[in-house]
Amino acid sequence: MVNVKNRFSAGRLPEQRQILTWVYLIRLCLAGAIFVAAALAWASADARTTFAATMILVLAAAFTAGSFWYTHVTRHTPGRGYLYWQVVFDGLLVAIVVHLTGGRESDFTPLFVLVIVAAAILLPFVGGILIGVLVSLLFFADIVWTAGHVDASVILQIALFTLVALATGYLGDRLRQTGAVLGEVETELRLLRLDTDDILASIATGLITVDGEGRLAFINPAAADLLRIRVSDWLGKPFLAKLDAVAPGLGRVIAQSAGTRTPVRRFETDETEAGMIFGVSTTLIQREGGPPSVTAIFQDITERMRMDQLHRRTERLEAVAELSASLAHEIKNPLASIRSATEQLTGDGIDADDRQVLGSLVVRESDRLSRLLTEFIDFARVKLRSTDQVDVARLVRHATDVVKAHPQAADVQVSLVMHPGAEGAAVHGDEDLLHRAILNLALNAVQWAGQGGRAEVEVDVVDTDLLEPAAGAARAVRVRVSDTGPGVPEEHREHVFDPFFTERPGGTGLGLALVQRAADAHGGAVFVDQSRGDGWGATFAFYLPASPAGPHPGPHPGPHPLA
Repeated sequence: MVNVKNRFSAGRLPEQRQILTWVYLIRLCLAGAIFVAAALAWASADARTTFAATMILVLAAAFTAGSFWYTHVTRHTPGRGYLYWQVVFDGLLVAIVVHLTGGRESDFTPLFVLVIVAAAILLPFVGGILIGVLVSLLFFADIVWTAGHVDASVILQIALFTLVALATGYLGDRLRQTGAVLGEVETELRLLRLDTDDILASIATGLITVDGEGRLAFINPAAADLLRIRVSDWLGKPFLAKLDAVAPGLGRVIAQSAGTRTPVRRFETDETEAGMIFGVSTTLIQREGGPPSVTAIFQDITERMRMDQLHRRTERLEAVAELSASLAHEIKNPLASIRSATEQLTGDGIDADDRQVLGSLVVRESDRLSRLLTEFIDFARVKLRSTDQVDVARLVRHATDVVKAHPQAADVQVSLVMHPGAEGAAVHGDEDLLHRAILNLALNAVQWAGQGGRAEVEVDVVDTDLLEPAAGAARAVRVRVSDTGPGVPEEHREHVFDPFFTERPGGTGLGLALVQRAADAHGGAVFVDQSRGDGWGATFAFYLPASPAGPHPGPHPGPHPLA
């Protein structure tokens, strides 16, 4: 980790080398300009002046060439001593030029400011101040040497050099501190990106990012292997059609997620040519002023689906065996009573009263057996025979009216509550099957409410992800049936929809099982809901997918009773 950080810190050296390049260039330009000026006046110029100009050019060229070789050719890292020597050399060079061009009257005196600025950029704050002091001393010494005295203008120039050294040194130090902080942040970001890239490259889950225009922005190696594509052929190009070609449905679900701006939590593609099925989820990256980018995470779920199919097949066989055993048990009891009564009736010594009791027993158990077989046939034949748009409010009203007329509801208060938005709510399904399911729920509530009890049926439209988890929250029509009975014990909740499971005397245990099968047949669900409290016992919630033409969920200021 330390080596990586050092490597990224060294990545800031090109800025320093760039500054040194400008220093080298300005130095050579200055020396070249002095030599050209001397060359133009070579005939009339003093020999010492031309010699000095030539030496300045040679020394500057030699020093700069050596410096350039050290920093740019051999790529050595400039140390602090190296930087000090560069600035000191430039200070001496400018001092010689100023001396040769008239001292205090020289037009090159402002070059001292450039030396101070270079020191402030390349050196720490104290180093910049020291170079400012050195420049001031060189200028002061030259003035004393050439003029023999110092006036107010010289003092003003030296004060200016000092002020520039302080100001540029302070600004340079602040820039270095800011640069150091930015460098650390940049290093951490690069390290984070390296870690993220390593993670994405090593995971076995495929990951694809498609921009708002449908072009491939990112794909990790696992995704490329699963899709069997070459990344270089598709990066930055339209990709959704290709996705649908190699993994039917994958491009479609990405386009759907981008179009609706809604992430998809679970989706299964169609089988690919290689026989693979992918499980997909998507997430959105919102962009201001444009369509969002979509990231799809997917993996091969072929083996898992095969295992699920085997598991479901095993569960079905176990369910058939359990159902057969339960049915045999339920049939065996009345048959045993009928056989016993029949044996006694065919024997001798039975008086008239006993014969009448035994005959009634045979009839009663026969009726019970007939009712059991009839309900079992209804349960076994649950399927969608004909489907159409079903007005749930009208259907629930009719089922509630039938329950009110039932003999067991004579002493039970049955009410119907329609929440706002429930009127006109429609589902696509088998009206007869749905009527039987809601009738069974309401009749179950009446039977458990008992004499003097209450049963209530509510209808509303809600958003829920219970029915279509792959698409997130979806609209559903919910029918809730509550009663004031004892409620469903916690230990019975997972069995309450099992065939032949009942705690009610005289019950067959097939009513709620039929409701469960009706819900499954319509892509819906039924649950034992949380108790409402305030004297209420059990509450069953029956969910059905709402038709697209149905109403949207409205505010619930409070239900209004219709019956």
